[in-house]
Amino acid sequence: MCGIVGIVGHEAVAQELFDALTVMQHRGQDAAGMITVDESMFHLRKANGLVRDVFRNRHMQRLTGSLGIAHVRYPTAGSSSSAEAQPFYVNSPYGIALAHNGNLTNAQELQEEVLRLAKRHINTTSDSELLLNILAYELQHSEGLKLTPEEVFKAVANTHKKVRGAYAVVAAIIGNGVLAFRDPNGIRPLAIGKRTTEKGDEYMVASESVALDAVEFQFIRDVAPGEAVYITEDGELYTQQCAENPKHVPCIFEFVYFARPDSFIDGISVYASRVNMGKKLGQKIAKQWAEMDIDVVIPIPETSIDIALQIARELDLPYRQGFVKNRYIGRTFIMPGQTQRRKSVRRKLNAIKSEFQGKNVLLVDDSIVRGTTSGQIIEMAREAGAKKVYFASAAPEIRFPNVYGIDMPSANELIAYGREIDAICQSINADGLIYQEIGDLKDAVGEENPTISEFEMSVFNGSYITADVNQSYLEELDKARNDASKQNSGEDELTNLDMHNMSNEASN
Repeated sequence: MCGIVGIVGHEAVAQELFDALTVMQHRGQDAAGMITVDESMFHLRKANGLVRDVFRNRHMQRLTGSLGIAHVRYPTAGSSSSAEAQPFYVNSPYGIALAHNGNLTNAQELQEEVLRLAKRHINTTSDSELLLNILAYELQHSEGLKLTPEEVFKAVANTHKKVRGAYAVVAAIIGNGVLAFRDPNGIRPLAIGKRTTEKGDEYMVASESVALDAVEFQFIRDVAPGEAVYITEDGELYTQQCAENPKHVPCIFEFVYFARPDSFIDGISVYASRVNMGKKLGQKIAKQWAEMDIDVVIPIPETSIDIALQIARELDLPYRQGFVKNRYIGRTFIMPGQTQRRKSVRRKLNAIKSEFQGKNVLLVDDSIVRGTTSGQIIEMAREAGAKKVYFASAAPEIRFPNVYGIDMPSANELIAYGREIDAICQSINADGLIYQEIGDLKDAVGEENPTISEFEMSVFNGSYITADVNQSYLEELDKARNDASKQNSGEDELTNLDMHNMSNEASN
């Protein structure tokens, strides 16, 4: 999962891009990047790390120009190498920089096609660089140095025909403007905003509406599935549907976990959808666990807080904050193994013993993936004095890998893969385990926007909306992730100096 943003303004945009990235830091903590255009030149800074660490004053001073795009990265099948940080750029045609949120499911065949037809070299394992070169190949057929909107939209339409998967894209084209587009299923989110100044209208696109709020752009609407938005460097806005058969099937995990609660995505309040999840799950608990002697409801910070509060209301039970989260521990550069993950849980959370001592507690989390974190937190609750520990997941059982841009492990690493609930409960050492029903989750999110009838829910039901994912594909994906994990394990011994050098190389 990643976050993207693009702005076309009348004054320097670097600070606003920085502010937008900062409020979308939750979408990616591995790397950040920004590219601006000034006097027909790209100015680029990208490196591994959090936004506040990647962009220092000396970098911001070099990022001049009233047009730019930016990105925060959370890797999927790739490594955490700084070479994978975005945006990527190509010199021909025009000079194009691109940032991307999502994952292409036909990347391997596309790489072969790009080399064979366009004779373009892809220098990383990132499908974002691949997508950039496909778009560049389609744009090179345009006439003249100034692109017409029709030429831009034709290039996007041809790109849609070639690529499959999930993608929200923003690109800066030197001498022309900013282009943004969304995959024909609308799996990954993308919003557009506007601000009127004395010098004229300014436009912004971003993964979440909260980024628009942060820099005082007024939300206009969500970019439609398959739609392209083209903003010229003079501030003229053009939009067009570029997909032949678009559908609206947004990723439901945006609402379960990834998006900020103060965002609106596809007309849905993320906060309201989570309150609805708590209501649905609370009703299920009241019905199926009527005999359970629960004393208190405690959330596992932070996504589940709103969900847990609603569950407590449904059950007429006390709601307490039982864990304190250390907000000053960022995501580690490399976290390849289970041992490191266990240590990370202990560093990030600490139990308030008075809320657990002698009580039967219901812990609430947004989801259970590997089960490693859940098991560790249950162990912490017991160590803090809990008599019994029950566990509730606001999402259904995750039994299948994600192929659309969420860094989720292979099926064999998923705790629910091939296991029934009793076995999962025993594995995480809970006294009781309950999951949200898949229909209830869909209703909880969908009732906020009844025009959306379908969501991308493949991790729960194994139904992949792009219809090109089979067992062979999943096996190849598993191999790619295992190879990346081995590579990262070898990098685990990097010293602080090595990391510093990597960051410097990325800025050159």
